Amino acid sequence: MICRLCPRDCGAERTETKGGGVCRPPSLLASLPVAARARLHLWEEPCLVGDHGAGTVFFSGCNLRCCFCQNKPISQGDVGKPLTVERLREIFHELIDQGAACLDLVTPTHFTDAVLEALGDEEWPVPVVWNCGGYEKPETLRRLEGKVRVYLPDLKYALPEPARKYSGAADYFDWASRAILEMFRQTGPYQMEDGLLKRGVLIRHLLLPGELENTRRVIDWVAETFRPGEVLFSLMAQYTPQPGAVGSMARHVTKAEYRAAVAYMENCGITDGYTQERTSAKEEYTPDFDLRGI
Repeated sequence: MICRLCPRDCGAERTETKGGGVCRPPSLLASLPVAARARLHLWEEPCLVGDHGAGTVFFSGCNLRCCFCQNKPISQGDVGKPLTVERLREIFHELIDQGAACLDLVTPTHFTDAVLEALGDEEWPVPVVWNCGGYEKPETLRRLEGKVRVYLPDLKYALPEPARKYSGAADYFDWASRAILEMFRQTGPYQMEDGLLKRGVLIRHLLLPGELENTRRVIDWVAETFRPGEVLFSLMAQYTPQPGAVGSMARHVTKAEYRAAVAYMENCGITDGYTQERTSAKEEYTPDFDLRGI
C-alpha cells in the first residue's frame, strides 16, 4: 500500500519487504502491525481504568515525533514486534479476559487497516479507544465509525510555532481541530456509566514549560467549540525533560504555570474532565516497553 493515512501524506510504500515513512514502524514487515506492549495499564484517566486497568496496546512508530516524547523507545526507536492480524485480535480478547475496562489503542493510526481487520464485525464488550496524537485525517477517522466508541486525542498545540518547533508540524492545529470535530460527530456527547466512559471524546492537553499561551489558546478553542456536557478535557502536568533538552524544555512545568493553566480552564467554564498532580511528571509512570503481552 502507498500510505496516505495521516496529514504527513508521505506516500511511503508499505509491503512485506518495504517500510519507512515519517512514522517509521520498526520493522521491514511494514504491512504488519508492530507493538511493544499489551497489558492492563493504570495510568490513564480514571474513567478509562476501572477496577483493573485499561487494556492498552502500545503500537510502535508515530507520525509526530515530538522532541519531548516520553515513549521515544517505541515512537522513534526500534522497539516493537510485528504481529499478524490474527495475533492482534487474540491480544484484544486476552486483555478483555484480564478485566480490561476498555481496549486502549495507543498511536494506532499508521496501522489503521490492520486494526480494522482485527476488530472485524464483532460487538466488543468494552469500548474501543483510539488514543492518538490528534494529527489525524478526518477521512481516515471516518473509516473507524461504528468500531471506535471513545476517542482520546491529544490537542497539543493551537499555535503554529510551538507545533513546528517541537513536532515539526506547523499545520498541527488545522488538522487536529478538524479531526476532533469528526470524532465528536461520530460519538456525540460523552456517556458515562458507573464512572466509566462508554462513548465520547476525551481531549488531552499537556502543558509544556514556557508555553502557557499555547495552552490558553487550546483551552479557548475547546471552550468556544463545545458546550458543557459534550466533551471531556484533561489538562496534564506530566511533562518530563528528555535527554538533550535545552532552554525551558530542560525543566519541569512550575507550580505557578500549572496553577495559571487550571485557573484559566476554570474561568473559561471547562468543568468536565481532569487535572493532574505535578507528581505525575516522573519516569516511573512511563511503562517498560518489554514486549510483554505481545
